Amino acid sequence: MYKILIGDKLGAEGLALLDSMPDMAYDELAGLSKEELIAKIGEYDALIVRSGTKADADVIAAATRMKVIGRAGVGIDNVDVDAATRRGIIVMNTPLGNSIATAEQTLALMLAISRHTAQSHASMLAGEWKRNKFTGTELYGKTLGVVGFGRIGRLVAERAQAFGMNVLAYDPYVSEAVGRNLNVTLVDLEDLFAQVDYITLHSVLTKETEKIINAQAISTMKDGVVIINVARGKLIDEQALADGLASGKVKGAAVDVFSTEPPQNNPLVGLPTVLHTPHLGASTEEAQRNVAIEIVEQVVDVLRGVDYRNALNVPFRTGPDFAKMRPYMALAEKLGVFQQALADGPINRIEVEVTGEGMEEMVRAVAASLLKGLLSHSYPEAQVINAPLFAQEAGIKIEQAYDLRPTDYTHQITCRVYWPGGSRLVAGVLFGNNEARIVQVDDYRLEARPEGTVLFMQNKDVPGVIGQVATLLATYNVNIAEWRLGRTAPGGEALCFVNLDGTPPAAVLDAIGQAPAVLQVKLVQL
Repeated sequence: MYKILIGDKLGAEGLALLDSMPDMAYDELAGLSKEELIAKIGEYDALIVRSGTKADADVIAAATRMKVIGRAGVGIDNVDVDAATRRGIIVMNTPLGNSIATAEQTLALMLAISRHTAQSHASMLAGEWKRNKFTGTELYGKTLGVVGFGRIGRLVAERAQAFGMNVLAYDPYVSEAVGRNLNVTLVDLEDLFAQVDYITLHSVLTKETEKIINAQAISTMKDGVVIINVARGKLIDEQALADGLASGKVKGAAVDVFSTEPPQNNPLVGLPTVLHTPHLGASTEEAQRNVAIEIVEQVVDVLRGVDYRNALNVPFRTGPDFAKMRPYMALAEKLGVFQQALADGPINRIEVEVTGEGMEEMVRAVAASLLKGLLSHSYPEAQVINAPLFAQEAGIKIEQAYDLRPTDYTHQITCRVYWPGGSRLVAGVLFGNNEARIVQVDDYRLEARPEGTVLFMQNKDVPGVIGQVATLLATYNVNIAEWRLGRTAPGGEALCFVNLDGTPPAAVLDAIGQAPAVLQVKLVQL
């Protein structure tokens, strides 16, 4: 039974979905103080939040069982992603569920600020009829600049084009070809500021994008520009925008989000040229239903080990092929554990190669999983999301490669590790997409199951070794489940991979190691 803490109010449809799952239990505890959250968080496997609950480093440090934090929405500035990553906690959001709602709110504010909708409404409530005071401007023929051209930015562009607007966009992670397909021109940020009549913000909040609208940026904009923000409040230097409005450089602004919410002593609130709404971008019935269902499905999939979609700190691409990827990740983790157990010194370099058609997208996932296995002895908290970080801190260099050329098997994972004065190659495959086998150790070929307790032995290829080892194991009532052997040539050296039903005591290993034909013996837990 998995336990989920829901820290903010979640849509009823999401709760109903959890109620239908017999392996999930949840507590909806909205409004907890930080101290209360820290006291409770250790009981839960997952945390679901909206924008109210803050999962900072202190909260994450207390989340000893936590596997995943789910944000029912897009922005994750209320979650310390770095702290979560170090603890091996997956952080995910729901970038699709409220996209349409946010795009429509953007257009609503753009129209309202252009036609003085809120001000004229307030004037009429005061008993006035001042038509000439509220002459507006049309969107038709104007140029819109979209800063951040992800899903929401593209939806806004599509809707703005329906009003006859020309659209420019800035996004360093989107190619010009994407823009051309949508009849949008991708430009540098400075060019965008200089050319557009309206600016709408749809970037995620990062160190690079914080206060992307600042005094210097405003000075480069066209006179009379209008700025709309339905993304994150900290994308704007609010005092700089207030100064731009006061000088007339900026004609108007419509803001749905603020650097601190609810805003306190905010220089924008109360200005006659600013239209404010209280963070309503995702506040539609449809969006609330969508994000509630999506975040519950995503969190449950992580807890069940089914999928990591929309995970923000997983070091590889996730998606519909994750089910195909999982058994290869499990195999890679076993290879990592095996390599660490056999290494004769501290591993300082790793080479990982994935071969076979259709395996290219798995390289990063395989490498992260192999690191998890390899580091699990030194870093018990190692997971696929933090293993690359731990490897970097440990000074381990890793090289990843993909090769389409077939080996003896259709698909294969090959890993060579290095330590001072030595190295070892191990390769593994899947039979039937789920039966893991180790098929090569250095120059030895074999087909061994990487599972359970394994006696690994190198010996001279002479008669009697198998019988001698089997007798010693039987003396201590340890049964042999499977014995796999590879050799370089008859009478040379052999490698034995022996799956056991139990764990032999150290005395057995000592006795085996003292046999004249035995060159090396180790016990490995896989």
